[in-house]
Amino acid sequence: MEKDQTLPKPDVAPPTGKLGVLTVGLGAVATTFMAGVELVRKGEAQPIGSLTQLGAIRLGKRTEGRSPRIKDFVELADPSRLVFGAWDIFPDNAYQAAVKAGVLDAPQLARVKRFLENIRPMKAAFQRDYVRRLDGPHVKHGRNKYELAEQLRDDIRSFRRKSGVSRLVMVWCASTEIFLKPHKVHATLESFEKAMKQNHPAIAPSMLYAWAALKEGVPFANGAPNLTLDIPALEQLAHDNKVPVAGKDFKTGQTLMKTIIAPGFKARMIGVNGWFSTNILGNRDGEVLDDPASFKTKEESKLGSLEYIFQPHLYPQLYGKIHHKVRINYYPPRGDNKEGWDNIDIFGWLGYPMQIKVDFLCRDSILAAPLALDLALFLDLARRAGLYGVQEWLSFYFKSPMCAPQLYPEHDLFIQLMKLKNTLRWMKGETLITHLGREYYD
Repeated sequence: MEKDQTLPKPDVAPPTGKLGVLTVGLGAVATTFMAGVELVRKGEAQPIGSLTQLGAIRLGKRTEGRSPRIKDFVELADPSRLVFGAWDIFPDNAYQAAVKAGVLDAPQLARVKRFLENIRPMKAAFQRDYVRRLDGPHVKHGRNKYELAEQLRDDIRSFRRKSGVSRLVMVWCASTEIFLKPHKVHATLESFEKAMKQNHPAIAPSMLYAWAALKEGVPFANGAPNLTLDIPALEQLAHDNKVPVAGKDFKTGQTLMKTIIAPGFKARMIGVNGWFSTNILGNRDGEVLDDPASFKTKEESKLGSLEYIFQPHLYPQLYGKIHHKVRINYYPPRGDNKEGWDNIDIFGWLGYPMQIKVDFLCRDSILAAPLALDLALFLDLARRAGLYGVQEWLSFYFKSPMCAPQLYPEHDLFIQLMKLKNTLRWMKGETLITHLGREYYD
């Protein structure tokens, strides 16, 4: 049995009242998420891709036949009780933004037009220095970054009051910021807040949203590869205010495939000489990533998974010389329909070479929307269960999972799923499942 099984299960408060979901960004991902939730609760679509809505969880021995739906097993908020709000640099309401994003077709959007039109974004805390390929008029103004962050706190309190929600979560659905390294001003909450007041360049807009959320006791999920949460100051704030956080970078297209395929290679001890990945993408995300500084942030996120899965220090003869290359190309005609090509040079018995080609014609926002839903519901569950700080059990949803400083992040999708489901079993006092199975044969 795992050590976690000795921990007492938490007392989980019931999900009474409405849950507010605030998204940073009202673009393709956020509007696809919101429109999809409304279509599902109107009975006009299925929540495909959502573990919370469609997934089952095995309990006890295989012979017991207990496999309830996750949504019936743990105390999740009902999607019918979700209320949405957002910030964006453009003033378009969610319907207008969804039309411009071009992800969902016009007849489907028409069925939720009135609902989406009522979601109007608040002005964003934005600086073009951090997302150089975008600019918009719907932005906040203040003497310094601290003032902008305080305005975000005001927005959170105002939304809570006007919407009548009893709880809130925040999900970053906005663009990728330029690459930032940890700085000494990130070391403590005191130095971080002082740097905010001094307009220090190491304080990115995404950090302002995270700081505001944590100050207001709102769980935060980082859906982009921005530095944002994984700095000591905000980790300290999350612990001090007992707020759960998770990140970073939604695991959707090419990296999702890598975390499915690579564990299979390692499981069978198949070697890899090289893995070349390239993408063409034409939506706003592709435009932002056309800037080398933003691409650097995404590249770091996409490159990390294979190294941690393959563990070349343990298997140098199989993965010690792997050449991993990632490219993203902005190609406007493709819109949100990203195409990811992978060429994988592998070798097997006696070193004989082989190749695998993957051509994944995916839809980024269609894959990301159910992740936003699951993260909102699971972070709300964590908050009601008294869990706070980094929620490593939610690594399943991210390209660059956060974890404790002394640990390496777990990237294997199947280990991530086992960790997630065992966390849910622990919450309900059920036996953790190790898949040993000796009890059936002894």
